Amino acid sequence: MSHPWRLAEMTPEQAKACLKASRALIVPAGAIWPRADHLPLGSDLLILERVADDLASRLSIPRAPILPFGVHAPREHRSPGAASLTRKTLHRTMNELIASWDEEAGVRSFLVLTAHAEDPHQEALSTIRTGAVVKVVDILEMDIRAPKAAEALRRGDEATALLIHLAPELIGEAFSPHEAATLTGRGAALYELILARLVTIGVQQPDPSAESGYI
Repeated sequence: MSHPWRLAEMTPEQAKACLKASRALIVPAGAIWPRADHLPLGSDLLILERVADDLASRLSIPRAPILPFGVHAPREHRSPGAASLTRKTLHRTMNELIASWDEEAGVRSFLVLTAHAEDPHQEALSTIRTGAVVKVVDILEMDIRAPKAAEALRRGDEATALLIHLAPELIGEAFSPHEAATLTGRGAALYELILARLVTIGVQQPDPSAESGYI
C-alpha cells in the first residue's frame, strides 16, 4: 500500500519539495532478532513500519525506509535467521545516512525510532554526530501514563500486544480466542498511547547549542 509520506515512494522532485518544506525526517531503525518464541524475527520491523507511517501522517513530515538490522548481544547470534551488525557498523551507517540527508537535502531535524533495548544498539544510535538535531526514541521504553488496558500488560508483553493488534495473522494462532481478543484491545490502546507520546516529542529545528540526544 502506498503512503504519501514515504521517501522511497517519492519522485526526486517530490522528495526535494517535501524535504525542503519540512526540513525534518523520521528514520526507523529496526532489528532482526528473536524477541520471543511466538513472535516473528522481524517483529520490531513490523511495528516500526506502522508507527513510522502513522507518525509521518500526524506530523506531516516524510519518513525514510527502515534500517532493518540492529546490534544484538552475543547470545542472540545463536538463533537461526537472526542477523546483527556491530555497534561500530550501525553507528557509522547512521552517521553517514544522516550526514547525507543533512548535506544534500537540507534536513535539519531527525527523529530516529527504535524498539530494540540492547545497550550496544542504543549506544550506536544515541552517539550520532551531526550539526542537525537528532532525537532517538525507543518506542517501548517511553514514559507513558497508560490507561488500565495498557497498564495491565506485564513488562515484555508490549510487543506481543502491539503485533497482535497490527498483524494478527502472524501470531493469533498462539493464543486462545479470548486471549487474542484481550491482547488486541490492549495493543490498540498501547499503540495510540505511543503515537500520542511521539507526537508530543515531535521534531525541532537546531539551535547553536543543540546536541544529539536519546529519549
